[in-house]
This record gives sequence, C-alpha cells and structure tokens, in this order.
Amino acid sequence: MEHLTFGADQGAVEQVRSALASFDRVGVAYSGGVDSATLLALASLEIGPARVVALLGVSPSLATAERTAAHEVAAFIGVPVVEVLTHEGDNPAYQRNGPDRCFHCKDELFTRIDDTVVVAHRLDAVAYGENADDAQRPDRPGSRAATEHHVLRPLADAGLDKAAVRRVARILELPCADKPAAPCLASRIPHFEEVSPEKLAQVEAAEAGLRSLGFADCRVRHHGEVARIELASADIPRATDPLVRGEVEAVVRAAGFRFVTVDLAGIQSGAFTLPLVAAARD
Repeated sequence: MEHLTFGADQGAVEQVRSALASFDRVGVAYSGGVDSATLLALASLEIGPARVVALLGVSPSLATAERTAAHEVAAFIGVPVVEVLTHEGDNPAYQRNGPDRCFHCKDELFTRIDDTVVVAHRLDAVAYGENADDAQRPDRPGSRAATEHHVLRPLADAGLDKAAVRRVARILELPCADKPAAPCLASRIPHFEEVSPEKLAQVEAAEAGLRSLGFADCRVRHHGEVARIELASADIPRATDPLVRGEVEAVVRAAGFRFVTVDLAGIQSGAFTLPLVAAARD
C-alpha cells in the first residue's frame, strides 16, 4: 500500500499525509463513512496504524448497523476503534433541534475527546473528515465546533472534494468507497421538533426494515404519525409497485408509524436545514 499512486489526486493526498506526518499519535473522529475512513487510512499509511486511533462517537443517534459497519471498516484498515460515549441528547439546545443541532452534537463529541481521550491515548492531534464540498456548504454548523476545538480537517485543506475522496478510497480498496452518505438519525426529524430517543429508534427501525427489502440508500423522515420515505430515484418505482408496496408499508408501520408515504423527489441532502439557512441569509 505504501507504493500506491493516486493519479490526479496525488498532490492532494501527499498534502494530507504531510499534514499528519509531524504528529506522533493522531485521533480521527470517525463514523465509518467514506470521508473519515479515507482520512483514517491515509493517517495509518503515513504514521502507522499503531499510532492512529479511530474515535467513534456513540449515542442513540447512531444506528446500530452504522456502528457495526464502522468497526468492520476500521478493522480492514487495521486501526483500533475507541468508542466515545456522547450525551448530546441531554442538552436542551440539541433537543430543541434548531439548524445548529449539528454544532451541539459535534461540540459534545470534541469536548468528550478533549477531556478524556486525548490524555488516555496520548494524542498529539485530532482530525476529522470534512471534505472540500462540505467546507462550502452553509448547513454544516459542526464545522464551527471543529474550529473551536482546534480539530484538523486535512481533506478539506488539501482541496479533496467528495468525488476525489471516493477515488482515493477506491484505490485504497476501502469497503465503504461507494457507501451512500449516512447522516445521523437526528437529521430525519424536522427542525424545532424535539429530538428524543423514541423518535430516533422509530427511524432506525423503519430504515432497517427498508434495507432488509433491498433499499440500500434510504431516509425515513419523521413527521409524527407520518413516515416520509426518501429513496434513490431508481428505487422509487419498485417501492410503489403493488408487489412491494405492501411490504414497504408493513416494515415502516412496524416501527410505530401510522401513515407511510414515498417522496417522489427522492433523497434530499439537507432537506430540513438548507431552507432555514437560506431564509436566514435573505
């Protein structure tokens, strides 16, 4: 792996590695998604897997399947995982679920890392997987928390956007190279509607049911008794086919929803946050 080449992304990859090279031990705030996994793999490549720790934030907003997958990807890379238990759900500002919810979540994670993990694992630096596309989006308040906690963002600093990160991940043969984005479960609850463990559990169960039916990329938006399902555009005709529709309705109702709808617009990243951010700018 030491002799891999990255084509047009070679310079950016070398910049990422150079940014990490001066540290003896590095922690990577890690979710198992392609961005954080690619950063984790490059850190391991540069300073060695024994000097890198994957820091996985665990709370009710992390789906069990995502937690398991994160451990599997880190094992493939060869880096140990340290689970950091976070309690953002106890914070009234997080519960209120404003557009800054992600700030409170990331602030909790980075605070926990600062207070306990850095000392316990003798870390010289903590980095996270913000890419260059994320850095340009207005709906990423978690970035402010990273800045306040002096967390590094090597991918974004090197100009690696999402497409480039996926190219690098494929060369590294990461199992998550083409994994769809998997935002936390709280992102399925409309802003200013309280985030609760019960709602998060409903969303997790409904999405797990849909995945069992073969809908790998899905979101279940929580609108009280109504579940609004977002799917990849190519999957919408199958979900509404009479032969499958009953199964879709059954697994989502089993999660505790009374009504089930399929959103014809498909998956919409930032569906709840972007309109509020845009309105605040006007």
